[in-house]
Amino acid sequence: MAGAGAAVAGAAGLVAGSLYAVQTNEGPQGAKLAGDAQARSRDARPRTAQAQPRAAALATRVAGRLGGRTAGAYLDPAGRPVVTVTNAADASMVRAAGAVPKTMRRTPRTLNRVTAALRRSMAGTPGTGWAVDPATSQVVMWTDDSVTGTRMAAARREARRMGTAVRMVRVPGRLHTLATLGGDAIFGGGARCSLGFNVQRDGQPFFLTAGHCGNIVQNWTADQQGAEALGTTVQSDFPGDDFALVQATADGQSAVDLHDGTAQPITEAADAVAGQQVARSGSTTGVHTGRVTAVGATVNFPEGTVTGMIQTTVCAEPGDSGGPLFSGSTALGLTSGGSGDCQSGGVTFFQPVTEALQAFGAELP
Repeated sequence: MAGAGAAVAGAAGLVAGSLYAVQTNEGPQGAKLAGDAQARSRDARPRTAQAQPRAAALATRVAGRLGGRTAGAYLDPAGRPVVTVTNAADASMVRAAGAVPKTMRRTPRTLNRVTAALRRSMAGTPGTGWAVDPATSQVVMWTDDSVTGTRMAAARREARRMGTAVRMVRVPGRLHTLATLGGDAIFGGGARCSLGFNVQRDGQPFFLTAGHCGNIVQNWTADQQGAEALGTTVQSDFPGDDFALVQATADGQSAVDLHDGTAQPITEAADAVAGQQVARSGSTTGVHTGRVTAVGATVNFPEGTVTGMIQTTVCAEPGDSGGPLFSGSTALGLTSGGSGDCQSGGVTFFQPVTEALQAFGAELP
């Protein structure tokens, strides 16, 4: 779908480990590569209820009013927006706004101290990361299969030092980045990534993809041979963040390829909320669904540390990097990296698209 890819905003998620798929004369191969050019496992069209994006937007808006007095918001299993609070006055405000207040067992200040301590002691340790879980008033710290021996001992020692404020979890496989166009493949410099969302800046056409892809590719094409030009990378940020802006050769449609001959229109961008049902599209694995498990996550990839990420249960594989994370018609993120695959499952992280749009001064068409 190279032709359609030039017009459709893409999807694919970054999986911990490899950021992009390397192309050879024999095609993609190896553990860090994108795999078959054909998507191997595709779910049905995402069936995200329209109520989910509205509830997530409400939760984000109400939490924003509280500022530093909240540890965040999430959607409960029934899809209701829940906002964490520390006092009765804030609880009343949350109820009046139409959300559910939840009294925290730890203050936001305490949780911020914990995450700051982890940044000092664990930053730069590949295979680790952490995020605040507003539902439990804890910081969840994860380690992948590469963290063993003295590194695992150090992680456990740090968690014990924080007491019950930290909950350790093990994620399968190894965290890495994955790379491929709006759910369709984009090629350049021997790598394959995915187009995220088509955008505009100053009336000119651009598209977003992953920063770890933009760092290594200047000129993008819709085909491996380089005959069909797509655009040129003009700005890229990774590590720290993971987004890149590519000036496109033609206007692109504000939509995500669903890999079944149809596309999902994208009409707005918003911040994700824990508990939200989401979907992502990618050229390696097609469309897969899951839920957001954390926002504001820090991830230590072998290539560097990224912060402020969306953590999900949506699977992804190499070649999906840069692809879109969305909920209905709402754009949420760009695939960055993770662990596991779409056969055994895994953990995947996404760069919030709102931050990328703000950084680049761009907007959806």
